Amino acid sequence: MDRASIPPALKAEILSEALPYIRRFHGKTIVVKYGGNAMVDPQLKESFAHDVVLLKLVGMKPVVVHGGGPQIDEALQRVGKKSTFVQGMRVTDAETMEVVEWVLAGKMQGELVTLINRYGGQAVGLTGKDGGLIRARKLTMPDRDDPAKHHDLGWVGEIESINPAVVKALQDDAFIPVISPIGFGADGETYNINADVVAGKIAEILRAEKLVMLTNTPGVLDKNGRLITGLTAREIDALFADGTISGGMLPKISSALEAAKSGVNSVHIIDGRVDHCLLLEILTDAGVGTMIRSH
Repeated sequence: MDRASIPPALKAEILSEALPYIRRFHGKTIVVKYGGNAMVDPQLKESFAHDVVLLKLVGMKPVVVHGGGPQIDEALQRVGKKSTFVQGMRVTDAETMEVVEWVLAGKMQGELVTLINRYGGQAVGLTGKDGGLIRARKLTMPDRDDPAKHHDLGWVGEIESINPAVVKALQDDAFIPVISPIGFGADGETYNINADVVAGKIAEILRAEKLVMLTNTPGVLDKNGRLITGLTAREIDALFADGTISGGMLPKISSALEAAKSGVNSVHIIDGRVDHCLLLEILTDAGVGTMIRSH
């Protein structure tokens, strides 16, 4: 629909619908995991940056954690390397780690910071190395079917601790932090960390009001492909058990659930292919995805 054709009275009604949400979330931290189609479609990239700036201007404190899966795959292909995944996590050798760091901390982060700034925000790019933000250790992943067996994923890290001081300092100075999911080890090693896991943990540590995860699906789907709009911890366990949730959705849902259990008021898994999905989810009655509660 062309915006010019929307009657002024309807525009006013839409704006007034946003008011209680603006009031309720004023001054609150909203952590957004930016991934999927929203990162590759130019129109969706711009609408995402626009939404983040708007949330900041109406008094919320957005923090963006971005992924970069498709872009990493593309860069690895260009250097003749094939991506391998185990239980939804990328296996990362030393050469792959160099590419991952270049794509995430260079290309993706720089692009997003530039877009947000173009729309009037003040974005600052960070990796987990900046300000000692994300301390990590090597991840050894137990096999889902045989817990005694462990998978070696190379330079893939799990979070040991998060020091949110640099993020809080930026938030207090009216900046929008944009975080690449790269951590540092005890001896200065660099680790690739799943972006969903980073977003979930940062939301917990910052005591965020909301964690919003953009995906390439309408949300969490049942076995028949229908959207499940609300989920509790117990229902999620059942979906894991019967295989409804698998692949790349596993780390996403696990992180969402952990954040919900650790004090984040609500976690939303939303369709990043919908224009202005962030505003629809946070500022309107409609919502565009699955909301997860701890109980």
